[in-house]
Amino acid sequence: MDENKNIIKPQSAPLAEGSFRLIIAGGGTGGHIFPAIAIANAVKQLRPDANILFVGARGKMEMERVPLAGYEIKGIDIAGFNRSSLFKNIALPFKIIKSFFQVKKIINAFKPDAVVGVGGYSSYPVLRFAQRKNIPTFIHESNSFAGKSNMLLGKRATKIFVASEGMEKFFPAEKIIITGNPVRKSIAQSTVSKEEAMKFFGLEENKKTILAIGGSLGAKSINEVMAQHVLELEQLGLQLIWQTGKNTATAYIERGRPYKCVWVNDFITDMDKAYAGADVVISRSGAMSVTELCVSAKPVVFVPYPFAAEDHQTANAKRLVDKEAALMVKDSDAQAKLFGAITNLAFNAAMQEKFKRNISALAIRDADVRIAEEIIKTIL
Repeated sequence: MDENKNIIKPQSAPLAEGSFRLIIAGGGTGGHIFPAIAIANAVKQLRPDANILFVGARGKMEMERVPLAGYEIKGIDIAGFNRSSLFKNIALPFKIIKSFFQVKKIINAFKPDAVVGVGGYSSYPVLRFAQRKNIPTFIHESNSFAGKSNMLLGKRATKIFVASEGMEKFFPAEKIIITGNPVRKSIAQSTVSKEEAMKFFGLEENKKTILAIGGSLGAKSINEVMAQHVLELEQLGLQLIWQTGKNTATAYIERGRPYKCVWVNDFITDMDKAYAGADVVISRSGAMSVTELCVSAKPVVFVPYPFAAEDHQTANAKRLVDKEAALMVKDSDAQAKLFGAITNLAFNAAMQEKFKRNISALAIRDADVRIAEEIIKTIL
């Protein structure tokens, strides 16, 4: 099936004059925050007079990342349902009620012409209140399996932007527009060479390099496998760029740093250089990780996070595996199978080329512009 047949192409017609006010709500992880910022940047590029306000959850990474990108953000007191401890959910109803009062104050003061939700639990009260006030709302659903909040919001949304086909089972078909997922310009338009990347990470240009990324918080199964096999990496003549994530980062950083063939830290700010330096990748399969790997055309072994809502990371990875564009190892099998899978891929040039070709065919590099133009066209 042609995944591009329903994709909206960027409009070339001039846009209407006059400034407008836009709220972008959501966050919690980089997979929500970076697409939100990419959409905001595209809107500002098309309409420099746009007034954009972000709304996120207090204490979450959007409260730091959004201001660094040059945008104002308002925080609300909201939390998601804790699946690991029911006791921790006792205060949840009170937080939800409080968040609606906070959202009411923000929206009434800012008076947005439209609201965009990018996922994360902070998006729900913002879009729900906007819908009650008949303000146009737009949803960006990055995953192959839609979240419950987005499904509820989708019934009254103006338009719904999705990454791939088959989303009619979650949303009204007439509202869906296939745009792909927005990718940071530094990645989508990267011109970094492997030589430059290796100099940046202090590694050797002529050695096969593995990039291991488990998201901003980290992936225990991936980190444990890397920690156990760093000596073997050296013996095999392989190098490792290793993002541990914030959780228990110190132990993994101490494990990796004595080895000259390992660059290790809790976070990689320059992901364009990490992708440029990598021959093969180990990654979780959150929507944005998948999208960035498609754009970067990297052979990858996915290790889906097994406790993601509706197991959407497995759905994301399986979509690529079914197209012979990637490999997948279950989180429960990582100890037994992951190191063998990634090292075999690192030394299999034919498989790498097949994966590069097939994963690159799934890439959409201008999703941010497609979404921005559709929002602007609808509002003005």
